[in-house]
Amino acid sequence: MTRSEDRAAMQERILETADRLFYGQGIRAVGVDTIAAEIGISKRTLYNHFASKDDLIVAYLSRRLKPAPPSERPPVEQILGNFERLERTIGTGGGTGVFRGCPFVNAVAELKEPAHAANKIALAFKEQRRKWFQTLLVQLDVADPETLSMQLLLLIDGAIAAAIVRGDPKVATAARQAAAVLLQAAGVKVPKKLRST
Repeated sequence: MTRSEDRAAMQERILETADRLFYGQGIRAVGVDTIAAEIGISKRTLYNHFASKDDLIVAYLSRRLKPAPPSERPPVEQILGNFERLERTIGTGGGTGVFRGCPFVNAVAELKEPAHAANKIALAFKEQRRKWFQTLLVQLDVADPETLSMQLLLLIDGAIAAAIVRGDPKVATAARQAAAVLLQAAGVKVPKKLRST
């Protein structure tokens, strides 16, 4: 391995560990010393890769900021499928075992610093998701895709909050059913199998 490959591999190890600990225990609760100890490196080595904890937080969130993968499925199936994926994520804890909500919202709530770069990343994530809905709604030729995209995003956010409080992944099913009602009210033909299950 070259030196740059070694560096990239170490950064990835740090980010994987930070992701697991920040999401599972909270950004404020986990210090860089805990992350370094978990990996088996010194704090100095960690700081050679990320100059500060804030830089590590930004890298952690940026790593999670991924666009939705392209799909050939019909737009209505993609929209409602998003809610089905959310139910699976809630049920499995997003691969961590325990669902702790949206990592972007969690970061903003924990940091409580409006000027922190985490806020911009969180907003970028939410806007990316809203635009994804909006693009699909334009394909469905709805009259007001901007408003409906925001309503769908609010259903997602509400389902995430309810799942944290209730501990029940089925809240995503209720949100999907509400999304189907909104789509139908906007003139979208929603297949029966997508409305009720």
